[in-house]
Amino acid sequence: MQQKILPYTSVFIKLLKGPVDYTERSTWEKLLQYKSDLSSFLQPLGLKLILSEEDGYSYVQHIGGEEDDASVSWIVRRALTYEESILLVLLRDMMAEFEISDSSSQELIKKRREIKEYAELFFKENASRVKFLKDIDRLIDKAEEYGFLALAESSDVADEQRFRIKKIIKARIGSEELEAFMNQLKQRKAVK
Repeated sequence: MQQKILPYTSVFIKLLKGPVDYTERSTWEKLLQYKSDLSSFLQPLGLKLILSEEDGYSYVQHIGGEEDDASVSWIVRRALTYEESILLVLLRDMMAEFEISDSSSQELIKKRREIKEYAELFFKENASRVKFLKDIDRLIDKAEEYGFLALAESSDVADEQRFRIKKIIKARIGSEELEAFMNQLKQRKAVK
């Protein structure tokens, strides 16, 4: 007797690996089609489906918070370094500014150079400018690896690469957290 596989199994597996956004067309459509079935399936597993149709992203989180039974986890968690956290806050700040602008675009696209220029305002430059810029490049690459940036347009010149800042960053850093962190960064910068 052959076992019946649930029609949303592929979506469940993708969600366990990380956030899903609307650019993954077939997965996104299946997610929207089976969202209530998927939510019901996840609940007995101690998971909850978080879905923002407006912003076009979805992910799963543990029911009861991160600290409950931390020894068992379905979801991959990453500890961010302080520098990675700062870059994510800066990307989130760019997203906040974009959302209040009169832009007709639904996507926030920035060149690597633009992200670096903005980040330079908040990072302390070390003795070697070349090493400093390489460090920021590494942070941008990490943000892409973690799913907060997506390469929108490649270029032979690295600084001309264009990245889409994914709206999932809003789930990681809320507006209140953003405001508090930006105030801390500005105070730190003023002290230096």
